[in-house]
Amino acid sequence: MLSEHRRLASVVSGMLRVVDDMVCSAGSTSAMLMRAMLYFIQEFPDQIHHPKEEQYLFGRLRERTDECNGVIEELERQHDEGGQRIRALERALTRYELAGADMLPALREEVRNYADFYARHRLLEESVILPAAQRYLTAADWVEIDEAFGANRDPFESIENESNLGDLYALIVQTMPNAQS
Repeated sequence: MLSEHRRLASVVSGMLRVVDDMVCSAGSTSAMLMRAMLYFIQEFPDQIHHPKEEQYLFGRLRERTDECNGVIEELERQHDEGGQRIRALERALTRYELAGADMLPALREEVRNYADFYARHRLLEESVILPAAQRYLTAADWVEIDEAFGANRDPFESIENESNLGDLYALIVQTMPNAQS
């Protein structure tokens, strides 16, 4: 689960570097890379990671304690909000692609807003929910959670024409300005 957080954080950090690079040298390659990053975020956290957090981690915590209910409700609200923020980023990117450099400041602002939002979201999960999970969940709970998140390795195995998200992540990391793995 934490490794998935790190992967997403590196993509979000990459988005900040890409949009800053776009300010210096606008080009279709940067816009395509930004689109790939947005696609990764839509397909991985929004479609796979967050639903599993809600079902397995949050669900088990709710069974064991009501201590975290308010935080869990806030995180679930943020999961919904994250999808809205990604759609706003896509719109800002499309406006940039269609109208050019005049739209770059708005795109940059959306990327920064998303990065700040995601950092706060991740901090809440890692500083409140994961420590509570360590206190309240049983060994059997963790086995089930680990199995659920372990299955995230190949989310497109049943879709013939899609690439593996791991391959997409590797491509994103290799293509980012000042890429670090």
